[in-house]
Amino acid sequence: MMRSTRAASAIERLNTRTESREYSMLRTSDERFILTRRVAGQPLEKLNEAMELDDFVSFVNAQGPQKAKRVSKLDVQFEKNMRNKKEQTPP
Repeated sequence: MMRSTRAASAIERLNTRTESREYSMLRTSDERFILTRRVAGQPLEKLNEAMELDDFVSFVNAQGPQKAKRVSKLDVQFEKNMRNKKEQTPP
């Protein structure tokens, strides 16, 4: 059960990022996963061959628009300080 929960969570994140509900998954009899996409008026589209869980979750996470990573003010300042330090260091 845990296997399909991880895969289902990856599908849910993908559907949230794409702001649609067009993605779902198929689970094969040998416990492998296939990402599918259904668009109105078109047949079900399989987007990959059957994959093991870890490969499937990585594949699904790479699909669709990606969320920008959150960067704090401290991270920005740290990067700025590192650039300034490199510029001031003599060769």
